[in-house]
Amino acid sequence: MASLNVGNLGEYLREQRRTAQLSLRQLADAAGVSNPYLSQIERGLRKPSAEVLQQVAKALRISAETLYVRAGILDEREREELETRAVILADPSINERQKSVLLQIYASFRKENGFEDEPAGPADDEGRASGADAPFSADGSAADTGSKPSKPSH
Repeated sequence: MASLNVGNLGEYLREQRRTAQLSLRQLADAAGVSNPYLSQIERGLRKPSAEVLQQVAKALRISAETLYVRAGILDEREREELETRAVILADPSINERQKSVLLQIYASFRKENGFEDEPAGPADDEGRASGADAPFSADGSAADTGSKPSKPSH
């Protein structure tokens, strides 16, 4: 059954590569893998590692999580959760404290609905934490103490 997932992955990669108007060689070069290896992946003969899929996704400018699901590495629900978190963290219209609060609310709703399989550790590459015990900002200011917000002093 794994070969069906790999074949599906290969067809999807070929479609994405063609949509991006890249040759097999161009994509292989951009992803840092060999041309024959990428060809074998597209034909469903090889199952690439998560690292290779990440490199290919970056070269194609698509979501690595989508490739992980196609390869059977990641469950669809896990992908959706990761993408939701990534969208929140990438939103330039809200500040770091607001992102942290929003992630905490999101995590509490997931827990309330029976999804307690949250990823542990940092939420992104900048080291901002995503758990319920996380500070509001990367510098540790405005930590949530559970008390009411104080009025600003003028």
